[in-house]
Amino acid sequence: MQRRQGRVSAGLLLLLYQIFQVGIQNIPSVTLGVLVLNIFLFLNPVRPLSEVCISINEAIYKKNWQRLLLSPFHHADDWHLYYNMISMLWKGLMLERRLKSIWFAYIIAVFSVLIGVVYMALEFLLVRILDDPSYEMRCAVGFSGVLFALKVLNNHYNPGRVSSVLGLRISSKYACWVELVAIHLISPG
Repeated sequence: MQRRQGRVSAGLLLLLYQIFQVGIQNIPSVTLGVLVLNIFLFLNPVRPLSEVCISINEAIYKKNWQRLLLSPFHHADDWHLYYNMISMLWKGLMLERRLKSIWFAYIIAVFSVLIGVVYMALEFLLVRILDDPSYEMRCAVGFSGVLFALKVLNNHYNPGRVSSVLGLRISSKYACWVELVAIHLISPG
């Protein structure tokens, strides 16, 4: 998990292009703040990724709890940042207006911490079920977990839609869970 600091790259340029296409003035304040924070931390990381990623070993055994706060806002590379922030942009446009900024900010803050806790709980279950201690060492960064939680919330407010996941048409109510499993199998961490 290493990346060059401060490097402007294709994924970042495309993200900035998309943001300006929507128009900064059209992006609700909390959504814009989350985008800016993630871009800023991508260009100026607090620490190297290996020191902010969340894992059972680092957070629980070494009691490095600050990783719960840092891991969601750091990304492995420019394309990881791009896909997460494009998803945040569209979910923020839909949800922040509906929920209002203060409530949306609260939800983002709570989801940002809880996702790390859920990630570690799932990894702990895998250690026990598969009797494989390597899951204690798996380290993750990024905003994807928060985005999945926002997708569940968006599906709650917009029921009855159908999504395509890996070419299969699935009710949006279940699609986020299928996507979560598929992404974890395709790209763990």
